[in-house]
Amino acid sequence: MRALWTRLALVLALALAPLTPALAVQPDEVLQDAGLESRARQISQQLRCPVCQGENIDESNAPISRDLRLFVRERLVAGDSNDEVIDNVVDRFGEFVLFDPRATGSNLILWMAGPLMAVLAALAAARFLRARNRPTPEVAALDPAEAKRLDEIMRGN
Repeated sequence: MRALWTRLALVLALALAPLTPALAVQPDEVLQDAGLESRARQISQQLRCPVCQGENIDESNAPISRDLRLFVRERLVAGDSNDEVIDNVVDRFGEFVLFDPRATGSNLILWMAGPLMAVLAALAAARFLRARNRPTPEVAALDPAEAKRLDEIMRGN
């Protein structure tokens, strides 16, 4: 019975393994200081892999991600703050490596585009609804001469 439970646990673990996040951090990269390692992991999850683009450097197996993880840890050991480390990586690779780009400079246009478009859409919708609900002007009935002429046109005379 115990062997059955062991096999069941193994099958369940293997079945659920693809659902767990794949962390690419190698054992030789891990810092001895748990506090610094925690900060390094936090920073690594904010930085995009320049090659993979859809993964952060903490999860990417690309060689450049490994180099960036090591660089982050070097800077933390040297005494840099989290912001200083991120600024240093951004200086080398540009703001592209940030999963959450800063709302400054040319990025401000991108940050403001969404809310601006929402306001413009709301204004256009309000204008449309106001115009749709406006009463139509009364149309005067045709006088007898106009009715006779219309009748002639419709009959083809």
